[in-house]
Amino acid sequence: MMTLQKHAETALEQPPIIQVEGVYKQYARTEYRPSLRHEALTLLRRFARQREVVQPFYALHNVSFSVQRGETVAIIGRNGSGKTTLLKLLSGIMRPTQGSVRVNGRYASLIGLQAGFLPELSGRKNIYLNAAFHGVPPRQIEPFIEDIIEFAEIRPFIDTAVKHYSSGMSARLGFSIAIHVLPEIIFLDEVLAVGDAAFQQKCIARMLALRDEGRTILFVSHDAGAVQMLCQRAIWLHKGRIRMDGEADLVLEEYAYFMQHRETESQ
Repeated sequence: MMTLQKHAETALEQPPIIQVEGVYKQYARTEYRPSLRHEALTLLRRFARQREVVQPFYALHNVSFSVQRGETVAIIGRNGSGKTTLLKLLSGIMRPTQGSVRVNGRYASLIGLQAGFLPELSGRKNIYLNAAFHGVPPRQIEPFIEDIIEFAEIRPFIDTAVKHYSSGMSARLGFSIAIHVLPEIIFLDEVLAVGDAAFQQKCIARMLALRDEGRTILFVSHDAGAVQMLCQRAIWLHKGRIRMDGEADLVLEEYAYFMQHRETESQ
């Protein structure tokens, strides 16, 4: 098995597997303001019809970074900082308003607990469907079906419609599919936030194995312990901008300090 150091040396000789350059993502934010003709009215009039005002805002603002083949990178930051938006751009779910995103390899993504699942279909049928979304035809996923079911720990319910699954069951199945379609790149959004401690440990063990195999992993998480265990590098997003990009331990330390003193932060 190739060592992490060897993977790193090999990666440096190759172009980045992920390249993000000057990316902006704009949304329309809806605010409600009283109509001008009601501004001076009494409390009773405050419940009158309001006028909708739509203002643009940027979920991501001039974001640039690259990831080498075999890197395991954490994306951290407060809720609303742009982490999931970034993964959706990398996964091709959305397009940037400005800038470019290049992903040079086959990827699997788990963004949202039931992303890619049809609730009326059984878990088994959704395995084939989800694999197809990842570019894996039925004949190629067939040898892994039993392994996917076993890892997800949902065998008694595999032929039940996914709409009857708990959030934990959906997350386990989604994660199991993502790691068995043999992608070069894996995008994971808070996959360890759902499920019991035993399953979380199993996920971490599998992600460590994938890392050691040279897979590229981008991992959105609020779990500092998991980030330290899995990632050598972390990117801290704050209000849609990259605030820090570097060694995971150092970024986590700065982020923890910021969270303890955020009341005094102006940016």
